[in-house]
Amino acid sequence: MATLPIPSAVQLALSQQLADLIQQKIKNNKGCISFAEFMHMALYTPGLGYYSGGATKFGMAGDFVTAPEISPIFAQTLANQALQVLTETKGNILELGAGTGKLAADLLLELQVLENLPTQYFILEVSDHLRQIQRETCEKKLPLAIFKKIIWLQTLPEKHSGLIIANEVLDAIPAHIVHKTTDGWRERGVSFQKKLDEEFEFIWQDAALTQPNLAEHLPKNLPVGYITEVNPAAAALVRSLCEMLETGAILLIDYGFSAAEYYHPQRNQGTLMCHYRQLAHDNPLINVGLQDITAHVNFTQIAHVCEPTSMRVAGYVSQAQFLINCGILTILQQFPPQDDSYIKLAAAAQKLLSPAEMGDFFKVICFTKNIDKPLIGFVQGDKSHVL
Repeated sequence: MATLPIPSAVQLALSQQLADLIQQKIKNNKGCISFAEFMHMALYTPGLGYYSGGATKFGMAGDFVTAPEISPIFAQTLANQALQVLTETKGNILELGAGTGKLAADLLLELQVLENLPTQYFILEVSDHLRQIQRETCEKKLPLAIFKKIIWLQTLPEKHSGLIIANEVLDAIPAHIVHKTTDGWRERGVSFQKKLDEEFEFIWQDAALTQPNLAEHLPKNLPVGYITEVNPAAAALVRSLCEMLETGAILLIDYGFSAAEYYHPQRNQGTLMCHYRQLAHDNPLINVGLQDITAHVNFTQIAHVCEPTSMRVAGYVSQAQFLINCGILTILQQFPPQDDSYIKLAAAAQKLLSPAEMGDFFKVICFTKNIDKPLIGFVQGDKSHVL
């Protein structure tokens, strides 16, 4: 693992405040909490958690770069899929976890060009800090008349028609870690111990499953020693979206695998990943509150969520295939190759499409309800059969 940058004194002090809260939670819980609870506190504790604090998270100045931050071409391409859904449903857009607000702003600007703006653009954001950043971004980029279409929510609406978008949301939902032992499945919890310098450090501790059904859908043939993640909260969120949508499409974009790849023998230590100042590593127990913590998405599990509902899986493809289907190459062709704008967009498209970057690493899955026409993003390369 690469050596991580040392946090500032202010950052270390904030991290220690959060660590103290987590230690107290561990003490109150007989010396151990589930990793899901640790991850939730590390990311979402008000004022101290990673997504609730004030540090820059997105873009080159932050810890990682999302597709909307790379270039407006991501939103401009996505707008073609949004246009189809909005035309079919006459509905609105709901975006979950809108990051800096850049996707919302760029998508609305492109839909204006396409002459199909929704009446309302809802953003569900639980972080007060990110909500303020989103507001500032959208106010700066959008004409007032379009900005007024945006409505921020703190809970899901009861009903929605149109398009639901979640870009890099599921990976940030706290996951449980389970460990196959000779006695069956155990759960990886977090405890702490005193170091020689009288400080404390967080440590792993195996414990009984906090939810008896955590291992219910795990493959039976995984070997002893296998470690993986289970995320019932992500499945529950998707189930709520399916129940809420009256007509339209749910578009989920994230990094992950189908079950066959998710439980590959080489993935026997799980998929947990942390990001700190553009460096990736696998230790979530350090820099508490200062680094992002994610787990890859099991798209097979997510696909099965819609089975008891009236939703259907409309497609499952790589991000590269989805963007190509939606016309990213056509957008590039609108600029002369010698133009500076073309050079910048081509470089951005390379990051979004390249298998060595985001092209294959990220997947796109879509559920639809009461839409009979095939969605343009999935007309070629649909891999929904692998789910």
